[in-house]
Amino acid sequence: MALSDTASESTASKVLTASAVLLAVLMVILDMTVVNVALPHMMGALGATPDQITWVLTSYIVAEAIVIPTSGFLAARFGRKRVIFVSVAGFVVASMLCGQAQTLAQMVIFRLLQGAFGASVVPLSQAIMVDTFEARNRGKAMAIWGIGILLGPIMGPTVGGFITDHLGWRWVYYINVPIGLVNLAMILVFLKQTPKSRAVADWIGALLLAVGVGSLQMLLDRGNGDDWLQSNFIIALIFVSTFCLVAFAVRSYKRSDAILKLSLLRDHNLSTATFMIMAFGVGMLSTIALQPLFLEHLLGYPASTAGLVMAPRGIAVAMGMVFVATTINRFEPRWLVLIGLTLAAAGTYATTWYNLDVDVFWIAPGIVQGLGMGMIFVPLSTLAYQTLPQDATDQAAGIFNLARTIGGSIGIAIAATVLTRASHSNWQTLGAGIDPYNPALAQWQDATGLTVPDPSAMQVLALELSRQATMIGFLEAFGFVTLSFLLLIPLVLLLKKQGDAPRRSPI
Repeated sequence: MALSDTASESTASKVLTASAVLLAVLMVILDMTVVNVALPHMMGALGATPDQITWVLTSYIVAEAIVIPTSGFLAARFGRKRVIFVSVAGFVVASMLCGQAQTLAQMVIFRLLQGAFGASVVPLSQAIMVDTFEARNRGKAMAIWGIGILLGPIMGPTVGGFITDHLGWRWVYYINVPIGLVNLAMILVFLKQTPKSRAVADWIGALLLAVGVGSLQMLLDRGNGDDWLQSNFIIALIFVSTFCLVAFAVRSYKRSDAILKLSLLRDHNLSTATFMIMAFGVGMLSTIALQPLFLEHLLGYPASTAGLVMAPRGIAVAMGMVFVATTINRFEPRWLVLIGLTLAAAGTYATTWYNLDVDVFWIAPGIVQGLGMGMIFVPLSTLAYQTLPQDATDQAAGIFNLARTIGGSIGIAIAATVLTRASHSNWQTLGAGIDPYNPALAQWQDATGLTVPDPSAMQVLALELSRQATMIGFLEAFGFVTLSFLLLIPLVLLLKKQGDAPRRSPI
């Protein structure tokens, strides 16, 4: 009976620990996309132009990317519990300040603080889940953790639209305060402190990494809007990020005091899974960025309706994770990743059949895609740590999640560029067909009763031309996402199961 009670207490402790870190992850990840819907409302209140308001998003992303690599050092120096507690507390205070912001400059500064404080939550929460659950239950642990990572971006527009419409845009930030206070209490009670050490850091290398990653994130976020190599600012960011990241890699690869221990990538599973999660982030985040644009700006759905149409994909993601969590001990994780990639590619390929007349019942491709995404994320997160020693978990989580973040930024940047350039190219191609000698134009005039000299006819034609060109642009962008999933399939063979390699220190 005593053993049974002990086992039950241990299980309950793990569940409570998982609940505490999951709430923190959901709060931080959700805030990356929940703000998007509120941007138009913020423009008027803060007196910002459409171009200026994007810094509200850029500042958060850049700050997060800079701080993520330091999470391993901070956990070693101060202990995980203390770092996560301070991170959540700082995130809550910064959220409250964002809600109080009266100018764009104030908002950008407070968003920088929000991103910096929230950055360590994701990698350290993953490290906690890996170390809290034994190997046979690690798949379930990664499924629980993955719910926050994947559902946050997917459900962000839905939650943001509801809050903005019913409470006002400032409550997009204020809502973090009560949730954060509850989370802080859970962290204090349920999380265990890890031992502190007199960890030292190579601060020159840390500065190189911060400048390199920050510049990379900024150029990815601003590149499409500034027309890439046509902008001297973007060219400068490319040179700065390349120089700093190469200098950091050369300086830090074999240093024991490196802020981010790249030597861990000698572990085969970690390096392969890290590359794959980066490439998976390309497809996942570009899909999340494209779908709301397609529904709201091209089909004219209200934000709340668009959120409901995308919700089944989020449910499918959770279903995929639950399936993997219950089967990962019976099947090789590699084959689950393979099935997930196949489903994600098939579901995305079906979106290339979309047209301007699709209705809400065309959610089936999103369901298939979401199911595949859920099946990919959990096994990759599990395989990444299988052959690493436990004392390397914090550093490995920093590398893994930095790659995921950068992959998502790359995906959004490429998808936005493909959409913009394909739409412009197709606008010119289709526009060439509008001339008085085209029989199709004569048929259109007969059907509508409009004539080309009529000013209203030109307005209707221009609007339809833009819609058709943009629709083709979306199809080409969806094709890019499909290809990104397909190219990952051969890499599955490079992953090793746990029995293929011993747990050892690659440092």
